[in-house]
Amino acid sequence: MRPQTFRPDDAGARFDWGFPGAGPGAGILGDLSGRRVLDLGCGTARHAAYLVHAYGASVDAVDSGPHERARAEHGALPGLRLVRADAVEYLSTTEPYDVIYSVDAVASIDPRRLLPALASALRPGGTLCFGVPHTDSRGGGPSSVVEPRRADGVRTWVLTPDLWTDLLAEQGLRVEHVEVLDAPDEPGHASHRILRATRPLRVSSRPRGAGPPVPHGALGVGAILHGPRGLLLGRHRRGTWELPGGTVEPGESLQETVVRELAEETGIEASPADVRLLGTLLDHVGDVVRVTVPALVTAWRGEPADQPGERVGDWRWFALDRLPENLFVCSAQGLTAWRSDLPIDHMPAHFTPYAP
Repeated sequence: MRPQTFRPDDAGARFDWGFPGAGPGAGILGDLSGRRVLDLGCGTARHAAYLVHAYGASVDAVDSGPHERARAEHGALPGLRLVRADAVEYLSTTEPYDVIYSVDAVASIDPRRLLPALASALRPGGTLCFGVPHTDSRGGGPSSVVEPRRADGVRTWVLTPDLWTDLLAEQGLRVEHVEVLDAPDEPGHASHRILRATRPLRVSSRPRGAGPPVPHGALGVGAILHGPRGLLLGRHRRGTWELPGGTVEPGESLQETVVRELAEETGIEASPADVRLLGTLLDHVGDVVRVTVPALVTAWRGEPADQPGERVGDWRWFALDRLPENLFVCSAQGLTAWRSDLPIDHMPAHFTPYAP
């Protein structure tokens, strides 16, 4: 079969986001010329074929359903590859893409399964763009919890843009733009949102607040737990992600402080003999000198869990190449003292390593 030639007046020669002729078009995806692109949930592959013709992109079009029409209409098109596969399974095995987009498939897959796979399949600096419903079929608004809605036996995740933004941030993806898309013929009823996110080349950090800490013996520790599931981080009630840790109490050794703080904040048990102190970090906040000692915990027992009365919780394991945004500055400094190759930005600190 010979490749089709698209003309501007062809019904298939357009790119829309759920409603015919609606939305920002393909421009929201950025520069596509020569880029490696993934269409997730491609259906008839109309959009994928359009991007190949119009922009010279190399597009893999993935769908779990039949591809008869897609193969009949676009199967011989150079630059387009049709793949029948489960989305999460495919994403976990493929080489990274420059651009990943999905017109309407993301909301039908559990985001706790899909978003980690999407992040791992997107190269640093790459773009992820997808459309999701903002109202359900009855016009009901989005949910602020990660739970599906069921209609006619079909599960759909109708979430607020803020919740989508948080879920993406947990995977190291930064939302840059949210486009409002309302059905042209159904004002106030059917409404979608298009989210455009990137995987930053470097991970940001920020202070917890605008003021310095209360002046005192500002000596603290940060516990680095890294294993097969990744690096352990928790979220402070002020929004920063950070290592387990805290200030040294009178009479404690630094190793004992690491063990105590780890148990108090996460419930994980460790021995001082399994704590390796990495060195001393010195910086300042206002007129207060802050001293932090990052420590590598080489063995531990138990699973992390939120503890009553603690300011840090929501403990999770993160891959080192998908660290979340907004690391607490002291944790960011400790991580780069441990691994200088980690792509983390933070305010400078003087680091004095301890002898091995």
